[in-house]
Amino acid sequence: MREAMALADRAQTAGDVPVGALVVGSDGEILGRGWNDREARCDPTGHAEVMALRQAATAVGRWRLADATLVVTLEPCAMCAGAALGARIRRIVLGAWDEKAGACGSVWDIVRDRRMNHWIEVVPGVLADECSAQLSAFFLERRGDPRQQ
Repeated sequence: MREAMALADRAQTAGDVPVGALVVGSDGEILGRGWNDREARCDPTGHAEVMALRQAATAVGRWRLADATLVVTLEPCAMCAGAALGARIRRIVLGAWDEKAGACGSVWDIVRDRRMNHWIEVVPGVLADECSAQLSAFFLERRGDPRQQ
């Protein structure tokens, strides 16, 4: 998770929401890395998870990542949860919950919906306080402290 947080710093440096993601193989090898790059690329699909999944699929030479784990600093949104399902990811390890757009147990639970053709194990709360603080600091800097207004 600390490496994912370092990737989130890259997103923030580029002016994007600090979210970082890794795809880790069953042997512990990092197959893909990603960070939010929507602003830099003007790409609505430029989420950390999508970037990491694309890189991992290219690295292994197939779209199925059945033995892999997606590690991400913020709970994936519906798009990213869907991409993880499509890639047949085995597990998602997440830092902070996303109470506004999360799709792995907070707002929705797409990845464990029994109507889907694949289900993903979710391991929440890994370095949650640190991941939340990273995001909060970004938005505080952007929007200011509402208590001071």
